[in-house]
Amino acid sequence: MSSFAERLAVVFEKNGFMLSAEQKEKFEIYRNFLLYWNEKVNLTAISSDEGIIIKHFLDSAFAAKYVPLSKRQKLADIGSGAGFPSVPLKIMYPGLDITLVDSLNKRIVFLQSLLDTLGLKGKALHIRAEDAAQSPLYREKFDLVSARAVARMNILCEYCLPFVMPGGLFIALKGFEIEAELEEARSAVKTLGGQFEALEKFQLSESEKRSIILIKKISQTSSKYPRQSGKILKNPLL
Repeated sequence: MSSFAERLAVVFEKNGFMLSAEQKEKFEIYRNFLLYWNEKVNLTAISSDEGIIIKHFLDSAFAAKYVPLSKRQKLADIGSGAGFPSVPLKIMYPGLDITLVDSLNKRIVFLQSLLDTLGLKGKALHIRAEDAAQSPLYREKFDLVSARAVARMNILCEYCLPFVMPGGLFIALKGFEIEAELEEARSAVKTLGGQFEALEKFQLSESEKRSIILIKKISQTSSKYPRQSGKILKNPLL
């Protein structure tokens, strides 16, 4: 086993995740592929092994502590970027049916190549989230929707909740200090047919703290939402 795989296994086991030899190998291939593509496509500012293991792979894996992923579920990852959290979760839970959505074609080419290289089934869609969410192919078709994004929660919810089927969950991976954002987003969540389910806070390392917000979809989202991106950003739901 390589030094990277050994370190990955130690960090994951310390946090309650046991990985098979095949999973460790896939994570190492992912790391190599990410670093190779990062030279030509801006995917991440994090390039150290320690950073990739903790800030990307472990951060993604923590969603599994709060959402049961063992059964077959459809997951859409909105603004997927370099594939976090969906691809690490797919490595750990192969039964997940993942759809990766990103508006930048270069990232979609990377994501599809990554899935092919890892031997994982999944779709990578080059489309704006607000357009995909208005399509009958994707609107309210997913059990789970994830986003690991810098947008404020009220904005993120308008992009993501329209993808979630009633009874499903929106999983937002955010920074540690999130309470003000949650309060700001309370009305937007209700307008979009959602309900706050849980706020989970956790520590990735001595210096890295994160939050996961779970929002349950309790009713259909009005066809008015999502609006076009310019309107969402200029006049966010409050």
